[in-house]
Amino acid sequence: MNILVVYDNRGRAMDAMATAVAEGAGSISGTQVRVRTLEEATMEELKQADGLILGSPNWSGVSAKMKEWLDQGEDIWEYQMLVGRVGAAFSSGRSRSSGNEVTLLQLWHSLVANGLIPVGLPWSSAMRTSSNSYYGPASVGPPTEDDLEQCRILGRRVAEVARRLDVGNQGPP
Repeated sequence: MNILVVYDNRGRAMDAMATAVAEGAGSISGTQVRVRTLEEATMEELKQADGLILGSPNWSGVSAKMKEWLDQGEDIWEYQMLVGRVGAAFSSGRSRSSGNEVTLLQLWHSLVANGLIPVGLPWSSAMRTSSNSYYGPASVGPPTEDDLEQCRILGRRVAEVARRLDVGNQGPP
């Protein structure tokens, strides 16, 4: 099982959150996780991923860098190369009402538009005191330990769902 975590590393929280997401995915036996900033990620890695987890700081929605990276995958969308795979998202903003959920929904839109099956977070008591959402982990400023645990849960869920769907053995659509 191959899980790819691609994120825009601007902002104080994104590196720590991406690492925690990868830890969660990697906790599932037989899962290989690649963590890439937007500058490092390749479209070839994207094509090989059984699961894709996107992370963007909240800049009144996804960052321009994330949008530009997503737009590079036009052929991937056109030829439906990611259909049936598993996707998820995480974000961070500067205030509780800064629009993290909007950023998560924009990332989900890209996942769904590419035919990925989105995976979110189940309800937890951590959501009472944080900005974490059903759509994915979302910290306010530097992530708390609760935020990082939500990231680990998300990574684990993506790897588990991809395994249950047997995504790696389906071949191209």
